[in-house]
Amino acid sequence: MPVYFPVWYFAVCMSVLGLLFGSFANVVIWRVPRGESIVRPGSHCPGCDAAIAWYDNIPVVSWLALGGRCRSCGDPIARRYPLVESASGVLFLAAALGWGVTLQAVFAGAFFWFLLVLAVIDLDHMRLPNPIVGAMAVLGIAGAMVAQLGGADLLPLHRVAAIGLLSQPLAASLAGALIGSGLSGAVAAAYGALRGRQGLGAGDVKLLGALGLYLGPYVLVALVVGSMIGVVVGLLSARGTSLAEKKIPFGPWLAAGGVLSALAGPSMLAWYLGLIGLG
Repeated sequence: MPVYFPVWYFAVCMSVLGLLFGSFANVVIWRVPRGESIVRPGSHCPGCDAAIAWYDNIPVVSWLALGGRCRSCGDPIARRYPLVESASGVLFLAAALGWGVTLQAVFAGAFFWFLLVLAVIDLDHMRLPNPIVGAMAVLGIAGAMVAQLGGADLLPLHRVAAIGLLSQPLAASLAGALIGSGLSGAVAAAYGALRGRQGLGAGDVKLLGALGLYLGPYVLVALVVGSMIGVVVGLLSARGTSLAEKKIPFGPWLAAGGVLSALAGPSMLAWYLGLIGLG
């Protein structure tokens, strides 16, 4: 007998799951760039190295209850921790509201989680760790293959065509990966040849390939939106220096473009085509 969940109940469950995964995201964000294990040791204060009890590790709530300080040594706990947890919860909620009570919503939530983790790491370290991008890509390939073989709507997150090769989930996802990595790789190579230095990093190219697995050809929307956001942020932060000479992380803006494209890619593309008279 099938079990049906009300949308509101599923949304609440996804939000809680997002908060929990947000706590894990903080672990990944801190440890992976430093080459540390994400399993051992358990959660501990980076100041006094005291183990953090489970009741002090409840997402957002514990930070508020402790006044943003370690129970053992009193050192301040960065506001980033509850912010990342809250952002993860909101993104999982957006996935639930965008895709309803479906397994596709879970894949969307996982997609958003990876993007959140990569965005924060890139802001901190100006790099996108291969293990995280690789894990994101593996999940994307697995989702596309299950969708192809099982006939379920998993990936890509938006149907591309009703007929033809791109109507097949695996083909659409692989096409998105080729478009994302191929186009960005060509742009990076052309920029390097013309300017004599690197413009778009290899990590960004790999991230766009992984984005394509989830978005299909709508990865183009993510690239355009991410580029626009990156240019605006770069101009605002340049402060009198040339934007071409300023090094800025591109991952966070690609992540933002990926989230927006996942939530509203078809609508955004339809709006743009209508704007230029092709809709």
